[in-house]
Amino acid sequence: MKKIKNYINGTATSFSKNYLNIDDPSKGEKIGEVVLSSKEDFNKVVESSQTAFSKWSQTTPLKRSRVISKYKEILEKNIEELAKIISEEHGKTIDDAKGSVTRGLEVVEFATGIPQLMKGEFSQNVGTDIDSWSVRQPLGITAGITPFNFPAMVPMWMYPISIACGNTFILKPSEKDPSCSIKLAELFSEAGLPDGVFNVINGDKDVVNMILENKLISSVSFVGSTPVAKYIYEKSASYGKRVQALGGAKNHLVVMPDANLNQAVDGIMGAAYGSAGERCMAVSVAVAVGSVADDLVEQISNKAQSLKVAPWTDSASDMGPVISKEHKEKILNYIDIGEKEGAKLVLDGRNIKIQGYENGYFVGPTLFDNVTSDMKIYKDEIFGPVLSVVRAKNYEDALKLVNDHAFGNGTSIYTSDGEISRHFTTNCKIGMVGVNVPIPVPMAFHSFGGWKNSLFGDHAMHGTEGVRFFTKLKTVTSRWPKSIKEGPEFTMPIN
Repeated sequence: MKKIKNYINGTATSFSKNYLNIDDPSKGEKIGEVVLSSKEDFNKVVESSQTAFSKWSQTTPLKRSRVISKYKEILEKNIEELAKIISEEHGKTIDDAKGSVTRGLEVVEFATGIPQLMKGEFSQNVGTDIDSWSVRQPLGITAGITPFNFPAMVPMWMYPISIACGNTFILKPSEKDPSCSIKLAELFSEAGLPDGVFNVINGDKDVVNMILENKLISSVSFVGSTPVAKYIYEKSASYGKRVQALGGAKNHLVVMPDANLNQAVDGIMGAAYGSAGERCMAVSVAVAVGSVADDLVEQISNKAQSLKVAPWTDSASDMGPVISKEHKEKILNYIDIGEKEGAKLVLDGRNIKIQGYENGYFVGPTLFDNVTSDMKIYKDEIFGPVLSVVRAKNYEDALKLVNDHAFGNGTSIYTSDGEISRHFTTNCKIGMVGVNVPIPVPMAFHSFGGWKNSLFGDHAMHGTEGVRFFTKLKTVTSRWPKSIKEGPEFTMPIN
């Protein structure tokens, strides 16, 4: 049975003797343990990061880029192993796990361009014989607190750019699936990253609070639920840290009457039920506009009944289990609530049983129709394979639903009307928007982030926003006169 420690200064180590269980969600059985780090563990990780920063921050961006480029090559050779590690502890299918690693790799590839990305601006003769230029410099020790649903991709949205910018990085992964983070760190060391530049510390909320309260840590990056994101944002700010905290979502996909219905249904299926709905960009609300509603519900229902729910070891599996027994119970409770609220339960995923995996944390695809905006299943992020269909009379009502919701992470519209598409992309109050695309996750050279209660802080993740987040701007104004006029000047300098 595996025993996961921390990764500090290039070595798997821990001082604490306390451990948490790691479960296989397909079987509902313990498959390992992960250390519950102590204050001594935390102090060691900060000390290692601080020591490494002094030298790494002085390493040229080009040399840093070469280490990251080597890391990319090594990651590409290890995609299969990383995917297996993810699937075993998370439960998602192998293909889904591979896809998530690939999306993380794209950020690593983006980070190799750091010499170009950190270039400043220069202005000659801003005043007489005076030049001015800007530079971006690293923050120091940076930290990331990441969720269970993407144990490779989400950390890779953070640490490659931070490290490329000259920072050191402390990763606190989810205790539910920690093995992937250790492997990512080991492979970075193999690529030539100096010890202490990338450290991993495991644990629970006590470790999170140590990160938030530590004065040597300059920034915190987070992805998770909105209540925790808000807490991390507020507490980190009280300690003077820079924060990017991505919270929850309730992503709407609007289907117009002129949409290609087959494409819309296929998009909804993958976006609602892929990864058992445990994605912050999952579609959990389908907004059926006008006459399209009945056909949309019927086709989703028919296709969802043919989905194969099975463990990741079954190559034909379309979706696996949810992450834990507690989370399964939470999802089942929401389905109960939906029935009591009066929504029409078209497909019920509560009673699914898989032979040989009776104790697994499986929830089948669930579909509600006639959901209204005052229902709890509409307002809350369920984070499971539960899709709500809301019927809207017209486009204006559909847009109002999207804009009035408390979350503003992602949304999509399926339509053949370019005018409607342009109006929607311009006027929806959402951070990431798709047109005939079900999951509009930006590529690495753009940035990922929502609006409203889906993002706390001023910066989205990766892309140029990531570079700005992980660096401080410094502007220099310089003059080299042949002679200096004696005596101070008390007026505002002008040209």
